[in-house]
Amino acid sequence: MYHSVAPLASPEDDPYRVTVTPERLDRQLGLLRRRGLRGVSVGELLDAHAAGRSAGLVGLSFDDGYADFAEHALPLLLRHGCTASLYVLPGLLGADNVWDLRGPRKPLLDAEGVRACAGAGVEIGSHGLLHRALPDLDDRELRRELWESRDLLRATTGVTPAGFCYPYGAVGPRESAAVRAAGYRYACAIDPGPLTGRYALPRVHVGQRDGAARLTLKALLHPIRRRPVPPAEAVGTGFRA
Repeated sequence: MYHSVAPLASPEDDPYRVTVTPERLDRQLGLLRRRGLRGVSVGELLDAHAAGRSAGLVGLSFDDGYADFAEHALPLLLRHGCTASLYVLPGLLGADNVWDLRGPRKPLLDAEGVRACAGAGVEIGSHGLLHRALPDLDDRELRRELWESRDLLRATTGVTPAGFCYPYGAVGPRESAAVRAAGYRYACAIDPGPLTGRYALPRVHVGQRDGAARLTLKALLHPIRRRPVPPAEAVGTGFRA
């Protein structure tokens, strides 16, 4: 689970620890490749798992749809023979990260940028409309976040998004059921506990401090800290780049 990829002058420039420098991402992707692994989108990973050919694949996801994804992350992904899922906020295209009250302000991709990333083979998924925690919303606003964001992304890219990513990783039974009802094929969370499944996939945060040793430790701890996705839930999505 990545967010922003951009240069950092100092740690104070990243109070929420959502930024990885291009140099760090380059080293992280290089580590994957040296270990015989390849980064792919979450949709592709689920499809490969359903077909019994997911060995050697790692799902890479980038939340929020920052404009720096196209500038810094995408060239590195392509250089290393990888792709990823990018979860964007169609209600905020071309705006910035207004939800991060402490800043700094980071511009988000506009519609043209989203289309360019999709054209480069990146899976585009929904992160909701406005980066609001779904459990805080009433049923009407919840439906709007899920259905309207899906429809706007379909209008933007020409493809109905298969994946949804819960803002802040916040999900409960109502939200999981609503994502399914909205027609998404899967959804990403962070540590969903007993909800773990196709509509609440667990992920591991990757940050600027994660070098080889920390990434190795996270990989070892992941199956201990988080429940495995039940085999019956890890079905294909139908996603195609």
